[in-house]
Amino acid sequence: MMTMTSTRRRVAIPAAAAALALGLAACGGDGDGEDGAVEPSEGQSKLEALQEAGTITVAFAGEAPYSFQNDDNELVGASVALQERIWGELGIDTVEGVESQWDQLIPGLNAGHFDVVAAGMSILPERCEQAIFSDPEFQYTTALMVQEGNPFDVHDMQDVVEAQDEGLRMAAMSGAIEATYADDLGIDATEVGSPQDGMDQVTGGRADVFALTGISLNWMKDNNPDAPVEVTDTFVAVVDGVEQFGAGGTVFRPEDTELRDAYNEKLAEIVSSEEEYLSVVGEWGFTEGERPTGDFTTEQLCAGDIG
Repeated sequence: MMTMTSTRRRVAIPAAAAALALGLAACGGDGDGEDGAVEPSEGQSKLEALQEAGTITVAFAGEAPYSFQNDDNELVGASVALQERIWGELGIDTVEGVESQWDQLIPGLNAGHFDVVAAGMSILPERCEQAIFSDPEFQYTTALMVQEGNPFDVHDMQDVVEAQDEGLRMAAMSGAIEATYADDLGIDATEVGSPQDGMDQVTGGRADVFALTGISLNWMKDNNPDAPVEVTDTFVAVVDGVEQFGAGGTVFRPEDTELRDAYNEKLAEIVSSEEEYLSVVGEWGFTEGERPTGDFTTEQLCAGDIG
């Protein structure tokens, strides 16, 4: 299911928009843009077409605090704020947000359901074969959500590997980098569809640990203070003795290199300054630790040269 809202105006989702979103989810687009993406006319660039339309359709994944619906049915979060800021500076006044299932983000992008994807998506070689990424927007470290008291005393992925012999059960979000870590380390993890599903696995006693980015798990804990869980300190995962550094970015169709480059120019102005970066995403719990520092590039991440 997908839902839509105009993020720039913070408009609650009307019934008509919700019905349209359901229609988009049900149909298989043919890439002609009729489902949401703006297609340029002959001789027109993608950016020019979007500026002319005044609207860009952006897909989000519904993971707090990156992008999620608040109690007023508004789409909010760090990714939303970043998209509003950058597209506004590029002369596109309205960001139409589409919330989509994680595994439908890149297929929906390439099918023409939306113009870009902004879901804090990790830049991975297999994803770079299907689409192109902006420069890094967020740096990632992992954490573990565990039952109160941390009965298995786990603090990183190696602890999880060892605790499996004691009966520990792990959950990870389908498509998230932590699910890849689990697979690489031989951990038999149950895959769930959303962060809330992962938390429910732990609170319901169906899993002992849920692995996800530290920023997401801490946000969930802070907003569910009565839940009988705790979140470990963040860490950099290690696979085969190699630290797995990660970062996420906005995703574009392979042919939209010019649009990606224009986005990167504005992104660089924000990321280069701690004060500027936190003015955009700090409200959502992001810190200097999540700001990309230039230690690795999208090209390196796509080539698998990091970690």
